[in-house]
Amino acid sequence: MGRFPYVEMRRKSLASPLLKGLQLGVLIVLALVILLPLLWLVSTSLKGPAEEIFTSPPALLPAEPSLMAYWRLFADNPLGIYLLNSTVVSSLAVVANLLFCSLAAYPLARMRFAGRGLVLALVVATILIPFQVVMIPLYLLMVQLGLRNSLMALVIPQAATAFGLYLLRQSFLTVPVELEEAARIDGCSRLGEWWNVMIPAARADLITLAMFVFIGTWSDFLWPLVILDDPSLYTLPLGLQQLASSFSLDWRIVAAGSVVSILPVLALFILLQRFILPSSSGDAVKG
Repeated sequence: MGRFPYVEMRRKSLASPLLKGLQLGVLIVLALVILLPLLWLVSTSLKGPAEEIFTSPPALLPAEPSLMAYWRLFADNPLGIYLLNSTVVSSLAVVANLLFCSLAAYPLARMRFAGRGLVLALVVATILIPFQVVMIPLYLLMVQLGLRNSLMALVIPQAATAFGLYLLRQSFLTVPVELEEAARIDGCSRLGEWWNVMIPAARADLITLAMFVFIGTWSDFLWPLVILDDPSLYTLPLGLQQLASSFSLDWRIVAAGSVVSILPVLALFILLQRFILPSSSGDAVKG
């Protein structure tokens, strides 16, 4: 009977490496499934002009690597304008979202007033409404404001989101009340508490929200297609659609444009991923 604990420990020690190996194998397979389309996209953009794209079986590596598709992409198309427009719109949407959502989330998290729960419920309920339902009223509103065919018409619908408000409200609820009391003793107003306590404490969630808003705005296609007519105001998704609808369709150029559209988002994630960590409460008071 005294040997049973040893046998049980032995079984666990043998099962642990096997389980870890199985988990690693599953993760590798999932990573390959996810990365394979991206690798094929990059490979297509690097194939030479004389190289066949659609072969059986598909060739993952280009036989004659060439950057001709990228050169033609920028030489024959105003891709720089599309990139600039997308950057401006996405950056303004991120700044507006962080500002308005955090300002609205603070009273919903900390202040007591009649109807607070109802206001939060109504705001969160708007997440269930598809954009196609509000697209026509939003279009008419932009026309009445004189913003049709302008970049601001792309920024305003993204200036505040129910998801961002709810995310920051939940983040603010985790901040210890003692930090606010200490800031109040130091003479901070409500706005000062929001800026000096809440914003530093919610850094990880703010960065997460910024990434979601940037990616969503950067890849948005439907709303720019509806509200914009001027090609000089086109964002990158609309510009890539122009490539795919041209009479002389070259899938190498389309693939190159898709790779270029992915790179800023990938670079943003690589730069910000180390900041997506729970912020310590000690960082919440500045100055």
